[in-house]
Amino acid sequence: MILQNKRIPDDEFNSIREEVLKQWPTGADVDFKEAIEFHKAMPDHKVFSKKLVDAKNKGVTLIQPRAGVALIQDQIELLTYLQDKGEADLLPTTIDSYTRQNRYEEAETGIRESMKERRSMLNGFPAVNHGVDGCRRLINSLDTPIQVRHGTPDARLLTEITYAGGFTSYEGGGISYNLPYAKNVPMEKTIRDWQYVDRLTGIYEEAGVSINREPYGPLTGTLVPACISHAVAIIEALLAAEQGVRNITVGYGQCGNLVQDVAAIRVLDELTNEYLEKYGYNDVIVTTVFHQWMGGFPQDEAKAFGVISWGSATAALSKATKVIVKTPHEAAGVPTMEANAQGLRCTKQVISMLADQVCTAANLEEEKEMIRRETRCIVDKCFELGDGDIAAGTVRAVLSGVLDIPFAPSRFNAGKMLPARDNDGAIRIYEMGNLPFTEEIKQFHRAKIAERAKAEKRNASFQMVIDDVYAISKGRLVGRPQGLKNS
Repeated sequence: MILQNKRIPDDEFNSIREEVLKQWPTGADVDFKEAIEFHKAMPDHKVFSKKLVDAKNKGVTLIQPRAGVALIQDQIELLTYLQDKGEADLLPTTIDSYTRQNRYEEAETGIRESMKERRSMLNGFPAVNHGVDGCRRLINSLDTPIQVRHGTPDARLLTEITYAGGFTSYEGGGISYNLPYAKNVPMEKTIRDWQYVDRLTGIYEEAGVSINREPYGPLTGTLVPACISHAVAIIEALLAAEQGVRNITVGYGQCGNLVQDVAAIRVLDELTNEYLEKYGYNDVIVTTVFHQWMGGFPQDEAKAFGVISWGSATAALSKATKVIVKTPHEAAGVPTMEANAQGLRCTKQVISMLADQVCTAANLEEEKEMIRRETRCIVDKCFELGDGDIAAGTVRAVLSGVLDIPFAPSRFNAGKMLPARDNDGAIRIYEMGNLPFTEEIKQFHRAKIAERAKAEKRNASFQMVIDDVYAISKGRLVGRPQGLKNS
């Protein structure tokens, strides 16, 4: 079957669905009509898509943590704490690693071990194993909208069960939950599997239940240029819209330079709407999410709060619809619920203080225009490679390096492009690989890297890339040689 960006026909979808629901016994409990009734009975304040639209209309930035444990009651207690003590506007349910790999037998073992040890022996919530009823216990216990956050290349059964269980938002996509997460999964497979996820979302939409879909913005979370993550977000939004999704949140991971990050969020919203309208999807509501720093964190909690505060300020000034919040325990591992709540309250305080302020930096428009041009080069080339079809073109773009995610583990990712910071800490391209940029754009990046090299009195090299990966965990933004001050 040729991969195309075409809506899955009902008979084909239903045939696939029969097989998907047989993957684990809890699939038998999915009842679409009854699930629609459950969603429609839900009050508006518990519906993710409605809360996002309200925030967008009011121009406010909502806060959301990451969190997930193995047992239902423990997950309820964790999210209740983050809702009440952390003041979270939106809640997550992070899925465990076994479920992400469709290893439900091992997830079941993890549940039993967690009950025996009286603590979570999984790094998330095994929603497939808990089934529809287990998910509804969680949904019914909270007064805040809850999103499924995971990292699953084949998320079809997880989607069926969590949608029927009452979750009103779902993260991921065929690119963003493949290349940064998996080594050996072909792009064709994940795009097909996520077309199923999006078509299921579209079927709920057609039945009067609008479930929010969110492509995963940060990708590898390591020096990812805005044009790369934007191209992925736009492509995944187009793929979702074709299947009937009408509420989409596109995201971006903080890179650290305030002006570039603010520019990135504003352009992301603009370009996503531009491409959706260009290809005939005129009724999609687009919101944005800003992810606080995804790289290495300082061990010292006070310094970690500094990183969190910087991300909070950037989210507020960018006017993102929501921000995904980090904790002061990032360097240590899984945070306590108290530390998670501290990160939330810190973020809310900064956002409240900056709610009425606007970023008007002199070089903001220059950064916005550069991101526009770079992103259009990539997305338009993907369409060209697919002879007008974005699904086929994306597969070819990944294999050729036209769409190249830095530091991705996938063997299908070219891995030829390398990013590094310029002298002001903005992300630039050190090694172009096969990115389809104009010569003018390439010269811009070369000049920026050369400017930094001159300031640091060293040659531009791969060592800059390495230095930048570890810089923030060492208290800097740019990975300068030891003893060299910012010029």
